[in-house]
Amino acid sequence: MLTVLMMTAALQAPTAGDNLRPDLHWMAGAWLSCEGGREVQEAWTQPHHGLMLGMSLTLRGGRAGWELSRIALVDPTSNAPLAYFAQPEGQPPTTFPVVASGPTRVVFEQAADDDFPKRVIYERDGDVLRARIEGVMDGQERTIRWRFQKAELNARCPATG
Repeated sequence: MLTVLMMTAALQAPTAGDNLRPDLHWMAGAWLSCEGGREVQEAWTQPHHGLMLGMSLTLRGGRAGWELSRIALVDPTSNAPLAYFAQPEGQPPTTFPVVASGPTRVVFEQAADDDFPKRVIYERDGDVLRARIEGVMDGQERTIRWRFQKAELNARCPATG
């Protein structure tokens, strides 16, 4: 039920009550996911002057993938919202402006209807950070989820035998 409510909120246009420049200090730190046959390390700096820097490293099946990200003002000279700028493996950045936020939740959504992902969502509960991307791929709704645990920087998943 909660997932349905969150997805409904994410699909709505921002209203005057939405905080489009939220304080995202709760995302800062190092995070580790050891699920689904993949190891994902993600780290975010503390926000400073409307800017957070992030990086992720995914290890799966003997391959490594990476992404550099930032959360920053769309237009630093205006009262514009924050946006998530994703650059997987050095590609040009894709911009996802904030469309909804709460004390430990933020939803970013890009304007293009034909790109995947359409939305990037982060939520924190204690030492757990949940992330997911949503959108349409090949005509089908698709969601990819990560469940991160708070970790030391450069922590690794235990070896599985």
